[in-house]
Amino acid sequence: MSTVYNQSANGYSGGGGGGGPGYTENLQYNEQSEHLDEDEFGRTEEEFYEDMQRELADDAPWKRIQQNTFTRWANEHLKLVNRHIEDLQSELSDGLNLIALIEVLSQKKVPRHNKKPNFRSQKLENVSVVLDFLENTERIRLVNIDATHIVDGKLKLILGLIWTLILHYSISLPMWEFEQNGGPGSGKDATPKQKLMSWIQEKLPPELPITNFTSDWNDGRAIGALVDACAPGLYPDWNDRDPKNALENAKEAMDLAEHWLGVPQLIQPHEMINPKVDEQSMMTYLSQYPSAKLKPGAPIRPKTNSARVRCYGKGIEPNGNHVDTPAKFHVETFAAGKGNVDVIIINPKGQREKCDVDFRNDKNQTYDCTYYPTMEGQYKIIVKFAGQEVPKSPFSPYVEGKAGDASKCRAHGPGLESNGVMVDKPIWFEIDAADAGNGLAEVVLVDPRSRQDVVPVAVKQTSPGKFRCEYVPREPGLHSVNIFFGGRPIPNSPYGVNVSSSSISSYDDLRDRLTTSEDDYYSSIELERSKSTTSVDTIYALRYKNASDAKKCRVYGRGIQPKGVRTGDVAEFRVVTKDAGEGIMKATVTGPDDSEIPCRVTKANSTTYECGYVPNRTGHYTVNITYGGAHVPKSPFPVDVGPYKDSRIRAFGPGLEGGIIGFPADFVVETNGETGSLVLLFENNQLGDISFSIEGPSQARIECNDNGDGSANVRYWPTIQGEYAVHILCNDEDIPHSPFMAWIEAPGNFDSTKVKAYGPGLEPSGQIIDKPTEFTIDTHNAGEAALRVQAIDQDYQPVDIHVKNNGNGTYTCRYTPRNPNRHCILIDYGGVAIPHSPFRVWPTEPSNPSKVRVYGSGVERGVKMNTLTQFTVDCKEAGPGDISIALTDTKNQDVPFTIDDNQDGTFTITYTPKLPGVHCISVLFGDNEIPISPIKVNIEPSVDVNKIRVEGLETMPIVGQPAQVTLNTLSAGPLPANAIHARIVGPKGNTQEAIVTPAAQGYNLRFNVPEPGIYIIEPDVCTLPLHPVQITAIEPLDPSKVRAYGPGLSQGTVNKPADFIVDTRGAGNGQLAVTVEGPSESKIDYQDNNDGSCCVTYHPTVSGNYNINILYEGKHIPDSPFRSAVRADLDTRSIRCYGPGLDSNGV
Repeated sequence: MSTVYNQSANGYSGGGGGGGPGYTENLQYNEQSEHLDEDEFGRTEEEFYEDMQRELADDAPWKRIQQNTFTRWANEHLKLVNRHIEDLQSELSDGLNLIALIEVLSQKKVPRHNKKPNFRSQKLENVSVVLDFLENTERIRLVNIDATHIVDGKLKLILGLIWTLILHYSISLPMWEFEQNGGPGSGKDATPKQKLMSWIQEKLPPELPITNFTSDWNDGRAIGALVDACAPGLYPDWNDRDPKNALENAKEAMDLAEHWLGVPQLIQPHEMINPKVDEQSMMTYLSQYPSAKLKPGAPIRPKTNSARVRCYGKGIEPNGNHVDTPAKFHVETFAAGKGNVDVIIINPKGQREKCDVDFRNDKNQTYDCTYYPTMEGQYKIIVKFAGQEVPKSPFSPYVEGKAGDASKCRAHGPGLESNGVMVDKPIWFEIDAADAGNGLAEVVLVDPRSRQDVVPVAVKQTSPGKFRCEYVPREPGLHSVNIFFGGRPIPNSPYGVNVSSSSISSYDDLRDRLTTSEDDYYSSIELERSKSTTSVDTIYALRYKNASDAKKCRVYGRGIQPKGVRTGDVAEFRVVTKDAGEGIMKATVTGPDDSEIPCRVTKANSTTYECGYVPNRTGHYTVNITYGGAHVPKSPFPVDVGPYKDSRIRAFGPGLEGGIIGFPADFVVETNGETGSLVLLFENNQLGDISFSIEGPSQARIECNDNGDGSANVRYWPTIQGEYAVHILCNDEDIPHSPFMAWIEAPGNFDSTKVKAYGPGLEPSGQIIDKPTEFTIDTHNAGEAALRVQAIDQDYQPVDIHVKNNGNGTYTCRYTPRNPNRHCILIDYGGVAIPHSPFRVWPTEPSNPSKVRVYGSGVERGVKMNTLTQFTVDCKEAGPGDISIALTDTKNQDVPFTIDDNQDGTFTITYTPKLPGVHCISVLFGDNEIPISPIKVNIEPSVDVNKIRVEGLETMPIVGQPAQVTLNTLSAGPLPANAIHARIVGPKGNTQEAIVTPAAQGYNLRFNVPEPGIYIIEPDVCTLPLHPVQITAIEPLDPSKVRAYGPGLSQGTVNKPADFIVDTRGAGNGQLAVTVEGPSESKIDYQDNNDGSCCVTYHPTVSGNYNINILYEGKHIPDSPFRSAVRADLDTRSIRCYGPGLDSNGV
């Protein structure tokens, strides 16, 4: 693409924009003057001149719109490198912003330049580097513009340069959908303006004719229609908008496009509806729509309009359909919105018949309908869309009797011959169906690019059963002529017709194309009788220069590479003769002894020959290729054939087959243990066992990433289109199948880096053999390109992958691994590997919990509490799955543990039991409990409880004071404090927990004694109970509470016992002592009443006064000592008393 700009008195002109004289200010004015109304024709010359001056002024509305639009366009690209400009006139002057813009647009680095241009000379140098880069690297022709114009801020020329960039990078360079399909305006001679207009016209509905980029867009409805065409349902009611509300229409549509299609508003809505808007600004904005992609979550509002459904096809035409012959028609719903197509077929008897309706999922949202009439007569076909009948429904085709027998048809004529048909020359053939019966002849011609609607065929019935067909091929190559009668192919259909780019039809024609020369080749040619006035029907022997040009032939393939081919290899190559004219291609191969080796030559199409040979011994071979008797470039090709070699090294990936300019071409090399190092070969310097070199039309940068497992990911960057030989060498020798021949294509309108792939089928693990697994590929942001998905197992055998197109830019891929080894999933888009491809996955056998083994000291007898122990869970033979462990003690509480993955399919579980008794270990594998689970382990105490003694029981505690006994554990082994517990049961049954503290002999148990009596101590060690013991608590000592009473404390009789009671209850546990002091020694007797009291008896033998001392714990009790008067023992029976003093009557 080149654009020429010529500076003139009024501005700048460009030959790339509109296909006319170019873009000039005069053109802008003239275009507008073509639409003058009656009032304008009445203006004076002065008024006309004043209007013209206003149009050409620097502040003319169209100029302001254009400058704003171009600035926004530049900023949209500069924001990718965090740059922004406000004024194109001044902010490009140092070259830095311009360099950044070009690097973003071209995806290439501009040569070395000054990063801090402070002086004018530095700025001029920077801008010169950019302009030179555009002309010499990007091949964009620039005329009458140099660095000074940019540095000095010449706005008109700066705008001209920006317009050049827009034309090249935004319109001419991208490949749009309709170009790939060969649509109108997609030819190589189409201007950018024609290309963009053709795309828009194809996209918009026919009821909205668009013929320009200015006035047709002023009411805001056209942009709404374009938005809805790019994303049906995003703006479905554009047709209902009032043209008087132009600003509202444009703003709503452009806002939707910006938010949901990612189309920035390079032009503002009020500028679009301005009658003065210029077409360059509109083209700049509209050029974004061909690559627009709908974002997820967009507010799609389907609006159906059955009136916009189009039906066509023979199946609904009044005549031409036959019984038992497929009757086909098509329903096109693109302009009707979203809805279902329903077809009802009613035969002449009023009965419904079946109709197959298949959605084609093409740009026109077409449904292909086929029914098979079962009877003769008038049929009724009702077509509904979204429940509403479409225009012209119901259709009334008349079905005739059974169609004739297609096998009885014959076709003949020059238009069916395999050779002799020429481009742009009418050709014919005839169909003879006279013996075939009723029916119509149909012809479908498929061109070399598999298109069916490019070359029309005119079929005319010349007489009953006779048809003449004419067509004009448009390009050379193999065409397929398909002939049907009554819906069925006739014998020998399809016919293969090779269309030539030129022909020789007469002697005069031949003579004009030949040039005599001393070195000419001698040939003969037989000419068919032509239709010209010159009659030629003989063979002429001439000396002539061959009309073919062997220098224009190209040869590709591994079979002509100087090195790499080995004995037994099928060494293939192909010869392309496009643009080389007519000639005979000949390929021969000679071996080491100059003997000719068989060489297979197959003509793939009119300009391509597929060739191959198999060398049977080592040595020097020569491949000779001639065309029209002359050697093609570089022929003869020397080939050194090496010996057959077995190697475990393998290479695979899209970069070994092809790629795209500007994108990395990736492949993988796996050594499989044959060699250990993977390094690159740079400038023939060998750096290790494995090396790589790339030979091709351009130098290719190579990168290698060693994966550390004997494999490497390799990528190279081709910069020129053509065939590249990828050499993979081991110890300076090509590995088998090296070199790999990769064809590098020009970049298309796609970006493989935006393709995403995800799902369980791509995860490194988790796949089960013989069980389907899936993953998703998302291409909706990557543009249009061919998707290829491959899978190979560890033995490099292909694995079938089913790829389903979901219709929304995503694909669901499913495969079933058959072997439990490494698989590689390779995904490329447009021939370029997507990010992270290849994906390496490791399918495994299905889970089998019954094959899980558990062993080790931690699950055997003899596990001691408070001792670290462990066991092993072996899942090596159980297949994939996660293990889960649960460990509980005798109290059903969780026991802490750790799991260590040994990376060999086994796991080590470590735990420390804190309690004795039965512990339960549950083992789950893949969410299923293994058969031997739960495993019960009896944890033994770590001490001998029989050797533990309770000491200190002989001391009776005092009520109100802490009591303490000691657990002597010295002989039992060390114990933690939390292993000792003791329950204390009081006299009345109340309980308490003893306080455990370390002691020299073991542990002390302390508790309270709130009341006197027997306390039972129930100790346990490591939850093992010891034999209960008891201790008695006593009151505290208080002699004042001891009471003594009885007659013996005050009196007695000689030789008779004197008694009294001593009551010590409430006085505490003390020692009671009684002594009797008097005239004689007295024997004392004690009798314990077992109730805290005792009876004391002493025996005096002499009368007199006695002292009775009662002491409690050495202290006198109250009133002690007691004084007792002991009398003699007298017989009072002999004593008589008398006297008046005793008289009862008184004295």
